[in-house]
Amino acid sequence: MTKLDETLSMLKDLTDAKGVPGNEKEARDVMKKYIEPFSDEITTDGLGSLIAKKVGDENGPKIMVAGHLDEVGFMITQIDDKGFLRFQTVGGWWSQVMLAQRVTVVTNKGDVTGVIGSKPPHILPAEARKKPVDIKDMFIDIGASSREEATEWGVRPGDMVVPYFEFTVMNNEKMLLAKAWDNRIGCAIAIDVLKGLKGENHPNIVYGVGTVQEEVGLRGARTSATQIQPDIAFGVDVGIAGDTPGISEKEAQSKMGQGPQIILYDASMVSHKGLRDFVTNVADESNIPYQFDSIAGGGTDSGAIHLTSNGVPALSITIATRYIHSHAAMLHRDDYENAVKLITEVIKRLDRDTVNTITFD
Repeated sequence: MTKLDETLSMLKDLTDAKGVPGNEKEARDVMKKYIEPFSDEITTDGLGSLIAKKVGDENGPKIMVAGHLDEVGFMITQIDDKGFLRFQTVGGWWSQVMLAQRVTVVTNKGDVTGVIGSKPPHILPAEARKKPVDIKDMFIDIGASSREEATEWGVRPGDMVVPYFEFTVMNNEKMLLAKAWDNRIGCAIAIDVLKGLKGENHPNIVYGVGTVQEEVGLRGARTSATQIQPDIAFGVDVGIAGDTPGISEKEAQSKMGQGPQIILYDASMVSHKGLRDFVTNVADESNIPYQFDSIAGGGTDSGAIHLTSNGVPALSITIATRYIHSHAAMLHRDDYENAVKLITEVIKRLDRDTVNTITFD
């Protein structure tokens, strides 16, 4: 196994943490541990989003860098009399990536291992075998023999369920495989941006934010941005990698390892042109690679932040990632490091006059 350096250890801790929407405490605690040494103040909003503040110029503009703490997962809704668990998806899932996958049920008595099951294909009619199983027909098997036994183990309705996967460095050590890249990589970027600004002069106040409940409607982005009232915001998240078999460039053109994605358009936001041009100019000056992308469906925290108060110039900067919203996703370390470098360089240049120019560009 590859020996983990300081960055990989942080990424492992972040992705190993369990935190579906509404249950982000464990992930928040990990982010807090890593971002606190580079912050002047740590607060939370009323929903539990983590807000780390670093002051460069206390009279300068407020810059928000937001990744979301939550990951897609499930919630227990019922325990049947045989001890099988019914569940609700929390965040978007495609049924074909779920069956026979291991999960962890987080109870007040500790973690319980389960597996997602359904009626076996061997006893289904031929026509039914050709169709994907509906999520409503799936259940979680924890090996209990009755409702009473499951309850005795601490399982109860409302408990969070998370995918189980071990953080893995691939043979190509730039390739990293883990659960919850969506969006612990954004949290890691926020941490490392504040780390990169340690001891540096920056003409603004920077907020590294871990938002909650992004996967169910960008909720923590709205509440944390209301608390911060930023002048400029960056939503950092994952994007679609278009470099696997069967994907045409028309569908998704980004490739892993070729730089962070600058999102032009998604279902939640048209990116701010002045900010977008400023960021790409900085990237060009600094020889930092980047890629353009647009996503017809879905959105990021920027979608909620840009509508805060009287409006916030915002841009989504994302990492091309394979297999998001499943048990195991893959990204490229260079893209992560270049995203950190780019946002850090941009922040160093965002003084009051520049922000005023961008706002009205």
